[in-house]
Amino acid sequence: MPQLILSIQGVEIKRVNLVKNRTTLGRKPGNDIVVNDMVVSGEHCAFDLRGLADVYVEDLNSTNGTYLNGKMLHGDRPQLVDHDVISVGRIRILFLSASDPGDFGQTTAMSLEGTGLQGGTEARNASLRVLSGSSAGLEVPVVKAVTTFGKPGIAIVAISHRRQGYYVAVMEGGSEPTLNGQPIGPDAVPLSDQDELELAGTRMMFVLKD
Repeated sequence: MPQLILSIQGVEIKRVNLVKNRTTLGRKPGNDIVVNDMVVSGEHCAFDLRGLADVYVEDLNSTNGTYLNGKMLHGDRPQLVDHDVISVGRIRILFLSASDPGDFGQTTAMSLEGTGLQGGTEARNASLRVLSGSSAGLEVPVVKAVTTFGKPGIAIVAISHRRQGYYVAVMEGGSEPTLNGQPIGPDAVPLSDQDELELAGTRMMFVLKD
């Protein structure tokens, strides 16, 4: 999932995974990201998430402005690309189109009996390759025993690593996630190399490597 890394003078102070449709930043306590700095407006800027990985930044008529790669925003809402830098007062915000592998997704609290997980170290390395949107070509490793992908409130699938291989199941599917064009149900379905998943309008390919 997309991520913001906030820093001051090169020192990282916070990491924020973008999972909401709109994430606001400002000095007021009601913001999703609160920055206690007088040069930051009460409601300074916002990050809008479309689909799974497309993010747009908007200045909210702040006093001191929001800068994207050194240029002030003037009422426009540009789409961010990987490693863009947003400046808000003394804060520098690095945009990553996907979190680090260790941060991407969430290990769920599903029981081993519920998933049929038996461990197994002989499985090949797996990843999801994004096929659509601004992050097309991005490859995200599937490194946990059970990893969830998606957008809360829209669609979430869980990919589990079992002795027999990799499986996918729907945890939250209002937008009807599909596997090779067919709806995925709550029962785990085995994944094969080059299988295509569609989740919240984003197409991804499941890739196995030796």
